[in-house]
Amino acid sequence: MKSNRPSIDGFIPRRAGSQLGDFHTLKNVDAAVKPIDRSLHTGDNTQADTVGVARANQVIGRDDIDDSLREIDEIVIDNKGNPVNGGGKRKKSRREKKRDRKKDGRPKSKAKRIVKWSLIGLLIIAALIGGYVALKAILASNNVFEGSFLDIVQNQRLKADENGRTNYVVFGTAEDDEGGEHGGANLTDSIMVVSINQDTKDAYMLSLPRDLWVEYPDTCWVGNQGKLNALYTCASNDGEDEAAGAAALQAKVGEITGLDVQYYVHLNFTAVVEAVDAIGGVDVTIETEDSRGIYDPNFDWKCNYKCHYVDYAQNEKVHLDGEHALALARARNAQGGYGLPGGNFDREKNQQKIIKALREKAVSAGTLTNLGAVTGLIDALGNNLRTNIETKEIRTLMQLGTEVKTESIVSLTLVDEDDPLVTTGPYNGQSIVRPIAGLLDYSEIIKYVTKNVASDPVTKEEPHVSVLNGSDASGVAQVEADKLELKGFIVDTVDNAPEGDYGKAVIYQLNPEKKASAAKLKEIYGVTPLTTAPPVSVVGETDFLIIIGSATQ
Repeated sequence: MKSNRPSIDGFIPRRAGSQLGDFHTLKNVDAAVKPIDRSLHTGDNTQADTVGVARANQVIGRDDIDDSLREIDEIVIDNKGNPVNGGGKRKKSRREKKRDRKKDGRPKSKAKRIVKWSLIGLLIIAALIGGYVALKAILASNNVFEGSFLDIVQNQRLKADENGRTNYVVFGTAEDDEGGEHGGANLTDSIMVVSINQDTKDAYMLSLPRDLWVEYPDTCWVGNQGKLNALYTCASNDGEDEAAGAAALQAKVGEITGLDVQYYVHLNFTAVVEAVDAIGGVDVTIETEDSRGIYDPNFDWKCNYKCHYVDYAQNEKVHLDGEHALALARARNAQGGYGLPGGNFDREKNQQKIIKALREKAVSAGTLTNLGAVTGLIDALGNNLRTNIETKEIRTLMQLGTEVKTESIVSLTLVDEDDPLVTTGPYNGQSIVRPIAGLLDYSEIIKYVTKNVASDPVTKEEPHVSVLNGSDASGVAQVEADKLELKGFIVDTVDNAPEGDYGKAVIYQLNPEKKASAAKLKEIYGVTPLTTAPPVSVVGETDFLIIIGSATQ
């Protein structure tokens, strides 16, 4: 059966067996039908336009073909071959319909509008909260730090000593204490030294006894000597000149510890109470040999006569609110109390525990994401803390606060049971604390602090040396011994060496463990320490025997 193959717009389907590029030939074409003359007449030039051959200078692109096919595919044809549903107009894509809706101004669905405005509302609220916190921080910084609040955009390193340590004296006064245990509102009953290395991120805390006997730089109403806790009130004219009082305390603490103290931080009682309450309290382990725990009746009035709740169990971790944290920080086994036989020394230990617990919780994620806690801390410190730290150093300080881990904070003590450096006793009719080395002699305290706090590895090794004079000049060994002491060496013996040729110097290393000290001696004298037996016998703790020769003169 003969099939009439359909055609579309004059295109004839390819015959079976035909190949791409073959010409289609029409059979039985009426001879009367003449080819259409598609010549283009432009002047004298005539060019035949043959179907299937591209015109000169005219190329059909892929986009032209795609558009033509799209129009063909989207035309709906009825059974008579006529276009319907818009006369051959193509259907619009989803993107075009969405664009047309925007042009027409037609509203979005209700759900989408709710989501949109909810997000906008949340962003506005977040901006307002952020602005509120920022404003409070700026106002607080103006009260607390030195310099303009605009300097907060800077990130200046904190001042440091030659060992790279930044040192603070943190002291507390009781000018805000209503009905306190004594009338000395500006006595600094809490004095603490904090030393931090900005690079190694380690920290040390050392409490100084409030009753430590010292000389005052200027004679005041208590005389030219007295307890350390009266120095600030003397130098500040009973709190009238805080900067002068703080500077005097910085200098004296530096004299006692051997540290270069660059900063001070001055707190009152309210700062402790409000800061602890702002973060929801702190957890502190109570240590005592008394099975009843500890108790100090002096602060019952502060807790509305309910401070007996401070009757903590032995060696138990307890949760403290602000008032009870302050009571523990002040407790020292007053008359009628128990559990703190060390008195002020036990109080100093508890103060360090509270500060560590406060710092750890303040920088925790739970606190930093709590708006109430953050603003509460800002208020507590902004209203009750003073310091000479500058605004341009705040960012560095905040960064250190998060980077220094609690386990990297080492507590030092002057009353170690095995090697105490201070003791108590009567003097001029008062009970005072004095160095075991002697009244006003802080040399052993300085050595202890330097050994633990200094970054110098030689100092940490505590190398003992014996220095002998192997030259013809007198006093050579003593001169070298004095130089070595300044570099952290401990001199056991200064004497003469047997006759011999020692060159510039000869060093015998008796303790192979102290490698940093050996390297330092090699650097100083330019010779490698020997591990052979020295020409003289050495007794005691000597780690190095140093014989100075004539070449040093």
